[in-house]
Amino acid sequence: MKLRNILTLIIIVFTSFTDVFSQPAGFPNPPIPPNHLFYLQRTPNKNTIMCELNYENGKLVDDAPVHVYWLRYTEQGEKAELNYIQRKFAYGMKCNKIADGRYQIYFVSYKKFKMELKPGADRKYHAFAAINNKESILTKIYLHINGGTFWSPNVEYVEVTGVDPVSGQVVKERKKI
Repeated sequence: MKLRNILTLIIIVFTSFTDVFSQPAGFPNPPIPPNHLFYLQRTPNKNTIMCELNYENGKLVDDAPVHVYWLRYTEQGEKAELNYIQRKFAYGMKCNKIADGRYQIYFVSYKKFKMELKPGADRKYHAFAAINNKESILTKIYLHINGGTFWSPNVEYVEVTGVDPVSGQVVKERKKI
């Protein structure tokens, strides 16, 4: 491969990941741990929901392959587990095994947005989701909430961001809920 092609590839990858992890104004960039899948942020505060692979003894936990937890930026960035209500009614994940090494996953609060947990071309697990009607590697979700109640927030829109697994380009879609 020619040096110019390699440099072009490096520039594309660098600018793609810069866009993927850029935040709405005032939101922190969370650290990306080794087993990271994607994260979710929302307008009420800067606390971030982290979703990562759930391994036990070097193997993906078959009945719960995704671990969901908080990064509580309002409390010095402490890591905290979801409480019962959050796990059962809001940010918990449902996982259904659909084949060996492949799972359908979705948040308990919104079953319409289905994702698939499976290995990508790099043989690492990723959460794949439809972004602009094309299968993409999900990197983040942003919920824009305007009022409502604890049990029924008024979600104006959801912005879903990912990476096209073929081109490496950042893809985004804003959906009205």
